[in-house]
Amino acid sequence: MYPTDLTVSAVVDLDGRFLLVEEKAMGRKVLSQPGGHIESGESPEDAVVRETMEETGCEVECGELIGVYLWIHPQTRQQFLRIVYSAKFISCDEDRPLDEGIIARRWATLADLESRQPMLRSPAVLRCVRDYAAGKRQSDTLLAGMLPLQHNVHRVLATADLV
Repeated sequence: MYPTDLTVSAVVDLDGRFLLVEEKAMGRKVLSQPGGHIESGESPEDAVVRETMEETGCEVECGELIGVYLWIHPQTRQQFLRIVYSAKFISCDEDRPLDEGIIARRWATLADLESRQPMLRSPAVLRCVRDYAAGKRQSDTLLAGMLPLQHNVHRVLATADLV
């Protein structure tokens, strides 16, 4: 069994359009929210801001915790644990090089995402945006006492919604 892959991601809403990354994953082009792994000593909120900048060239301010999501890849059974925050868009640097593997920054509406489900990296991409749009938010204290999260994955898993 693979270890659980712990990541953070940002739902960035700008006038009803959501910030996405187009990237190559699992041998195909996919769309996902900006995000990635938490570095040693980094808070999940700081990781959201850093990863969004690295993957999209956009500066954001981390907002509320939307939720914690668990997706299990149907073929490999790899577990992906995703901590998702809303994030306020500040600006984009159009000339900033994007992380390796990122093809482009994209913007899409909820309807766009619903119509492009086969292109989404995982079902969690759409689920997070739907939850955000529905006003779902988690208490700031949900992850309290679990830092560093990398050492408490089993406790974080206990709070996750299965996607």
